[in-house]
Amino acid sequence: MTSFRSSSSSSSAPAAAPADLEPADMTLDELRPVLIREMLPDIVFDGWTWAAASAAAERLQIPPERTRLVFPNAERSMVEAWIMLADSDMAAQLQAENVSAMKIRERIRRAIEIRLEQAYPYKEAVRAAAQILSRPQNAAASARRLWRTADVIWRCAGDDATDYNHYTKRLTFSAVYSSTLLYWLQDDSEGFADSRAFLDRRIENVMQFEKTKASVLKVRHRLPSPVRFLGRLRYPGV
Repeated sequence: MTSFRSSSSSSSAPAAAPADLEPADMTLDELRPVLIREMLPDIVFDGWTWAAASAAAERLQIPPERTRLVFPNAERSMVEAWIMLADSDMAAQLQAENVSAMKIRERIRRAIEIRLEQAYPYKEAVRAAAQILSRPQNAAASARRLWRTADVIWRCAGDDATDYNHYTKRLTFSAVYSSTLLYWLQDDSEGFADSRAFLDRRIENVMQFEKTKASVLKVRHRLPSPVRFLGRLRYPGV
């Protein structure tokens, strides 16, 4: 049985720089995920602060003023960069595990498991990040990042919908992921068994919703159109 424990990842970060490129020679986009990885051990003690960023930058021999450019919105920029990096790491691990042979619900479940496994060594950093994104001024950024994570998970699960299903799937799954993450932050059960059970229940809810939605769509074309009905009231001869 899979548990939410530490999992290593060899994936490349967003805007990955060539392996032989020194941090001082990277663009800001290339440097951002590198600096985030270097910061993670410090965040456990210092939080998402300039102190953590500066300590990491010093080890990478990055000037302090350049660090400010990497994270223009301070702690919010740091958290957003970590979420993007986590999306990339999760997708790479899913690809490495070749989840295409799994059923859709199993792929989705595995995606969230991987996400939490990779975050486990930095659970306090996750908690601090959640607190930052919960602030009213960060609501829009939080919603964008959550939507993007849901989109990455669905794409990794093989979803290629382009109609309104694209949006409903991501909307419902955003709720599944965010609620599971919050539950996981409070879970102290053995091997996070309670979090796994919670996740299974939420995914079952989504699957039932998708089945109901599919049934409604099958009969929708048989139902009278309100628009056509109102049109006949206005133009009886049509």
